[in-house]
Amino acid sequence: MLSTLYAAVTVVTDDTVPFDPNTVTPGIVGFLATFGVAVAVVLLIIDMVRRVRRVNLRQAVKEKLDAEEKLAADVKKANENDK
Repeated sequence: MLSTLYAAVTVVTDDTVPFDPNTVTPGIVGFLATFGVAVAVVLLIIDMVRRVRRVNLRQAVKEKLDAEEKLAADVKKANENDK
């Protein structure tokens, strides 16, 4: 069964190649495609760094506000206990 499948999938190739494999290049289209992908990756990295910085800044501000609220609550509680 596998030999029949292998025979059906096997492609007969011609030994004569109509071009020189050493001179075939992707050309300008390949260069532009690669350049476009590289530019897209750089822009995505820049965007990701901005977003991570924004999240870290928001977290730092939130922690600072929480600490201030806790301090204010502790001071209020201490003042109530003094009375």
